[in-house]
Amino acid sequence: MATESATMHRDWWWRKANEVRLRVNAAWWLETMSMPLVVLALAGAAGLLWVRREMPLTAPWMLHVSVAVVIVLMALVCLAVAARRFEKPEQSLVRIEAAMCLRNALTAAKAGVAPWPAPVLKIDAGLQWHWSRLLVPLLGALVLLGAGLWLPISARQTKAANSPEQPQAWKQLATELDMLTKEDVVDEKYLEETRRKLDEMRSQKEEQWFSHSSLEATDHLKKNHRTEAERVERELGRADKALGNLEKNAGASNEAAKQRMMEEFDQALEGLQNGSMKPNPQLLEQMKNLDLKNLSELPPEQLQQLREQMEKNAGKLGECNGKGEGENWDDELLGDGEGEGEGDKEGNGKGGVNRGPGHAPGVLGKENDGVETGKMEGLAATDLSHAAPGDLLELQDGEHEVDKAPSQLKAGGNTDATGKGGDRVWRDSLDPDEQRVLKRFFE
Repeated sequence: MATESATMHRDWWWRKANEVRLRVNAAWWLETMSMPLVVLALAGAAGLLWVRREMPLTAPWMLHVSVAVVIVLMALVCLAVAARRFEKPEQSLVRIEAAMCLRNALTAAKAGVAPWPAPVLKIDAGLQWHWSRLLVPLLGALVLLGAGLWLPISARQTKAANSPEQPQAWKQLATELDMLTKEDVVDEKYLEETRRKLDEMRSQKEEQWFSHSSLEATDHLKKNHRTEAERVERELGRADKALGNLEKNAGASNEAAKQRMMEEFDQALEGLQNGSMKPNPQLLEQMKNLDLKNLSELPPEQLQQLREQMEKNAGKLGECNGKGEGENWDDELLGDGEGEGEGDKEGNGKGGVNRGPGHAPGVLGKENDGVETGKMEGLAATDLSHAAPGDLLELQDGEHEVDKAPSQLKAGGNTDATGKGGDRVWRDSLDPDEQRVLKRFFE
């Protein structure tokens, strides 16, 4: 019984010594980790802000996991460094008997020269936590890391890469394919095949995008696409027209005309089934199942719906086919409208590789509207208080007043004579010799 009691006392004291050992070793570990944690948190906050600014597409969970991994690695390193100062249970036992003034009772019991003391209510190892030294670095690190993770920051507006912009023809073709897909106008197999060819050209090296072979392949692909779109649009129009004529002349007795219209519809249907681009499969199936001979038995609503669908698809293909746009695609291959020669609304040409710089007509630019120089216009002067001498106040149209009375010469103020013949010449202004010559000439 005494032996069992001694064993219980011994186990109790060793258990308390291990608890003290863990407290001391944890304190050494936290002490070792406090300063590196603050430094790491400061550097980590700066790094997190940089990543969020320079790489805004980075997922938040990746940042959180990265921070946790770095903290764990740092904690393990600090644990390895602090392990050199860790206590063993024997040292903790000595610390307890020294703090509790047991006079080497525990050391003697461990050596087997004295019995183990009975358990006590409270163990005093002489240790006390300094929470300020522990919590301040920890809270500071948490604040810094939180700022790096959640502080609002705007993503950096990076300049566009130096890589060249894709040819405008690729963008136009991709837009047309997307529109055809959205409107469900043509067969999806054709759209997938065209997209595959377009992706092959995009996969080239950037310096090959505007090479002669690439531009030629792009032009060939777009021309084939538009040719197919024109063909399907044309055949849909032919079929719609033939169907409309058949519906209009359903009760007519001219079988030859009906047969010609049915052949026209069948030719259009055959054209729609040929080629790489085919119309919507549902629409094509409805057209194939249409019984032209018994067209009058078909409900008018169903026939009208079919014609509207054909007209709608033809219209969408017309939009996709670039109606209303320029037909010269070679200029569109190099960029957004660069090289176009039509000019803008002000009359300024846009220039191009084959058209010169695109200056406006005239060396000094576009001329203003012509001014009618030399034409004088009168201004109505309603306020003459500020008029100055010499100002033109009014212009009037009129005729000269001509004195039609015979001219008369007066000599000395007493003789009135009407000139006749040569006398009308002012002889008074001639010298005598000239008067004689003039007199002989008129005699």
